[in-house]
Amino acid sequence: MHRTDNPAGGADWSPAAYTRFSGLRLRPALDLLAQVGPLPPGKVIDLGCGAGAAGPALSSRYADRKIIGVDASPAMLAEAAATGAYRRCDLADATTWEPGKPAALIFSNAMLQWLPGHEALIARLSRHLVPGGVLAVQMPRQYGAPSHRFLREFAAEMFPDRFDFSGWTAPVGTPTDYARVLAPLGRADLWETDYLQRLDAAPSGHPVRHFTQSTAMRPFLAQMSAAEAEAFLDRYDTALSAAYPPEADGTVLFPFRRLFFVLKVD
Repeated sequence: MHRTDNPAGGADWSPAAYTRFSGLRLRPALDLLAQVGPLPPGKVIDLGCGAGAAGPALSSRYADRKIIGVDASPAMLAEAAATGAYRRCDLADATTWEPGKPAALIFSNAMLQWLPGHEALIARLSRHLVPGGVLAVQMPRQYGAPSHRFLREFAAEMFPDRFDFSGWTAPVGTPTDYARVLAPLGRADLWETDYLQRLDAAPSGHPVRHFTQSTAMRPFLAQMSAAEAEAFLDRYDTALSAAYPPEADGTVLFPFRRLFFVLKVD
């Protein structure tokens, strides 16, 4: 099976496409940050900082600390650095990244879902915290919704030579799964939120397609020719129109589920 939950090896991320929905993507980051309590002395790591959307909020909340942005995308890091929120922006793969010194906070908004082996990964990240430090994570858990299910179904039907989802499991588990992972590591608070997002009409194509095209759809399109991608998107748009019909004003209501946890290590 070709991994379609990891964009590594494909084209670099597009900051412009990703930030088109910056307000909707920022709100979960702010909701996560609101649940982070007092921290011990130390630096703050924005792991998977992307274009730096959460940087200003982190910098405002922790004005007396060193804020470090970490991401694997040079294009995204350039945008993050331009915000002025970070003391430094480091190009690194989160699967192998290690801080020079343990951090007070590792903050990761919508990034860990791209990485495998969450049990070992979370344990490793927790070891990079000072005593009393916090690991704060938000991940989309949208994989059973039409927006994401259609991607897998249509890719497997249209291009079976490249996409096989037999035995597939979602990259993000249930809150119960993570509660069991986190229990030996410290004190954890876990929750899920369903955001009812209102998307504006797009000049062409379904609004939900434009939302997923800069994230969940990327690894699918990376394995298609231009003609194949066009046929795929046409079918996806048609199916989305039935699953997420427009409202009277042309907008589309798009429920989106996200999982959160805040771990304070002993």
